[in-house]
Amino acid sequence: MQSIIKVNNLCKDYTFFEKEEGLRGSLRSLFTRQMQSRRAVDDFSFTIDNHDIVGLIGPNGAGKTTLIKMLTGIVKPTSGGAVVLGYDPAHAGNEYKRRFALVMGQKSQLWWDLPAGETFRLNQAIYQIEEGSFLKNVHWLTELFEVVPFLKVPVRQLSLGERMKMEIIASLLHDPSVLFLDEPTIGLDAIAQRQIRDLLRQVNREKKVTILLTSHYMKDIHSLCERVIVIRQGRKIYDGQLERLLEQYKESVNIHLRFNQPTQWSPTFSAQPLEMDAYHAVYQVPKSETQRFLHSALTACDLADMRVEEKELDELVETIYSMEGETE
Repeated sequence: MQSIIKVNNLCKDYTFFEKEEGLRGSLRSLFTRQMQSRRAVDDFSFTIDNHDIVGLIGPNGAGKTTLIKMLTGIVKPTSGGAVVLGYDPAHAGNEYKRRFALVMGQKSQLWWDLPAGETFRLNQAIYQIEEGSFLKNVHWLTELFEVVPFLKVPVRQLSLGERMKMEIIASLLHDPSVLFLDEPTIGLDAIAQRQIRDLLRQVNREKKVTILLTSHYMKDIHSLCERVIVIRQGRKIYDGQLERLLEQYKESVNIHLRFNQPTQWSPTFSAQPLEMDAYHAVYQVPKSETQRFLHSALTACDLADMRVEEKELDELVETIYSMEGETE
């Protein structure tokens, strides 16, 4: 498979002046300024193959948005480099800009007081899209996203979910090869999030668009991405299969036991009781001890029901973010 995004030792430093509080600090800063530097992205390298959907995840301030801005040419790197679709984003011109699209959940490209259809026409002119291709894409995408009735409605009157669908449509009209998505489902309800995930999956499958996605909603990542890149404090700490990453941090499970009759039972090995009453008990059990625990419970107790519950996806990801060093 051909790699269409190649990032090599990419770094980005931001410099800023530090000012003391109050009037005295403001006056002092007129004559002496303390300049500070912060590294937002640190020695970052990865490749993405054609037609893949890759998730970029990390806590707030980790460097995700800065990385995407460098890949789209909005921000120039301090050192290192990147090649996207054969172009160097830091020095590429309009030809490169016609080959990718960027959707940022917290910034809109739609005109607030105009219908989305007007923005679509504006994008047609900007990207020089041939009329036949433009009409074909508008028809396919608006039908796919189920927003045909809203094309003539001013954007300010649309719901947040409808606006985000229009944002994604506007970004896809010129048939980009790569789609960068930065928090596309932020603030949306569960139904709208699921709809957008389904639509992105279909666009990737039918239009063969390569997608790099950042999101704090792990259902987005889990639903769309087999591969994830984890970034923390500007550094890559993991790059690989999502399921393999999660398996590493499933250190324990919660086992729910429901008894047919009043029961007082305690296992003779490591298992932490979380809830206990005569007819019900919940134990936190090390993953390595799960089979042993289940066998012991089945032997010793008259069970009406037994259920093994793994940690929630978001809880696992919080654990990953908090770990020191690089994840293998």
